[in-house]
Amino acid sequence: MLPKFEFGDEVRIIRNVRNDGTYPGVPTGTLLIRRGTTGFVMNVGTFLQDQLIYTVKFLDPDKIVGFREEELIGIDDEWVPSKFESREKVRSKITLAVRGEVRATPGMEGEILKVLRDEDGGVQYQVIFHDHVLQVPESTLEAVHVYDDSKEDNHV
Repeated sequence: MLPKFEFGDEVRIIRNVRNDGTYPGVPTGTLLIRRGTTGFVMNVGTFLQDQLIYTVKFLDPDKIVGFREEELIGIDDEWVPSKFESREKVRSKITLAVRGEVRATPGMEGEILKVLRDEDGGVQYQVIFHDHVLQVPESTLEAVHVYDDSKEDNHV
């Protein structure tokens, strides 16, 4: 397992990161780092011997947070913003079918497995609805939980 990033590398976070209960002094669910924010790698370690974890220092906001490699891109990599990120819960806004067979109905919940930023026509997602994985455009999805980050304190 060789790290993609090294000490001092500038990286960009590709998904919003909320406190999962492991960041001290901040309520669970609070936005810690907004996707698109850049920081510098301070350390590379492992978790459960099979996941690389990068400790990243952010200057604005002044925070140090750990990330999996899949949550980071290099500062020179193209950044395409998206409405949703991997592991987010979403709902289908329309009926989704494959060869005429309905796989998801309006309001059906699913989970984003992967964000596809390089697709023709804009951002698309691989979403699992029950036991079906579908690739769908951003316009067909809505958030299950909508956070109001405008009220959150940026210096938490």
